[in-house]
Amino acid sequence: MKIKHLEDLNTLVSLSKRRGFVFQSSEIYGGLGSCWDYGPLGSLMKLNVKRAWWNAMTRRPDIVGLDAAILMHPMVWKASGHVDGFSDPLVDCKECKTRFRADNTDSYINEKKCPNCGSKNLSEERSFNLMFKTHMGPLEDTGSVVYLRPETAQGHFVNFQNCQQASRYKIPFGIAAIGKSFRNEITPGNFIFRTREFEQMEMQYFVEPGTDEQFFKEWKERRWNFYIKFGIKPENLKFKDHDKLAHYAKAAVDVEFKFPMGFSELEGIHNRSDFDLSQHMKFSGKNLEYFDEPNKKKYIPYVIETAVGCDRLFLAFLCDAYREEVTTDEAGKEDVRVVMGLHPEIAPFKVAVLPLSKKEELSSISEKLRDQLAEDFDVNYDESQSIGKRYRRQDEIGTPFCVTVDFDTINDQAVTVRHRDKMTQERVAITQLNAYIAAKLKTFNQ
Repeated sequence: MKIKHLEDLNTLVSLSKRRGFVFQSSEIYGGLGSCWDYGPLGSLMKLNVKRAWWNAMTRRPDIVGLDAAILMHPMVWKASGHVDGFSDPLVDCKECKTRFRADNTDSYINEKKCPNCGSKNLSEERSFNLMFKTHMGPLEDTGSVVYLRPETAQGHFVNFQNCQQASRYKIPFGIAAIGKSFRNEITPGNFIFRTREFEQMEMQYFVEPGTDEQFFKEWKERRWNFYIKFGIKPENLKFKDHDKLAHYAKAAVDVEFKFPMGFSELEGIHNRSDFDLSQHMKFSGKNLEYFDEPNKKKYIPYVIETAVGCDRLFLAFLCDAYREEVTTDEAGKEDVRVVMGLHPEIAPFKVAVLPLSKKEELSSISEKLRDQLAEDFDVNYDESQSIGKRYRRQDEIGTPFCVTVDFDTINDQAVTVRHRDKMTQERVAITQLNAYIAAKLKTFNQ
């Protein structure tokens, strides 16, 4: 048997639409550029991705959760530097009217020509702020301008004191949040890799100055282990240090994943120094120093940030899990089984119930079994077409276990359980099925 892994992102785009992972937003109107909707399977899987991250962050004695508002006081973005510095250098082609980022196009950088048509008839570079601007209140004047947040991190910083005092946690401690962010990207693309509306999963860990390098190193290791735990292959991951640091950073590294278009950023891990709290102290007039009572000293905490895009992680899980198992019979005819080898905690459904026939004596048992399993797991029910085709459909969406109800079930009150990856089958009593599936999910890859 030969194994083929994902080579072309278009293969995944097609599968995502066909099976209900991701749809083009507003498709019946021709779609809206770089905006995507998560379908029946995608919404389940995305929830699982967020739950996996949230549990990894908050089921600890030193990190609390936060759900901050998308709309924030405009001065937040002035203090953070987004109003003045969050921009891309843009160039317009006067021939084909294409607008592109001047800092992300080799053909422009090297030859000063349009990457679309090759023309050298270009405009001067100019800055374009990436924040979406809107207005609060009935009048659209400058006094009512607000922004859709371009990152969730600032919610952590302006709530640092609130969270610390409410939780009564001592430093070091962290704040974790999952939420929507918006960036008016000029060159989005590669499916859901870069979009204008996206979800971020960010954690800001507040530490005493002088301990920051130690915690930076620790969080690099923790985040690497997270990806390995949930099935990402180590050879598809690497760290990449930043050549040029952002204005707030003392140190920065990306966790890169090998997407079909090459290694690209999946997560950023940053030592943000005391920049953020210092800036918000300056612009708000509020004292955000931390008082270390046992040692009788005050200081502005340093921040270690871990920031991963939920949509990018969703895409990485799909890319890494996709495989084609190719077998050849004696006549030389190839058969291809498409498998989405997702970790069970990430897979949309944990188990599928497949009655061998639509006859009443089987469907009645199967429907009761579906309800029994649904008390503990996300369950899919499929009774159309042959059992072989139904197995293949479940393989393609990553379902770890298929449960077949056959005519022997009527007499022995047992079902056949098929393992997605090993393709082994076991006969299990219906009364023991929930416990059996739960135990197998815990040791799925062992």
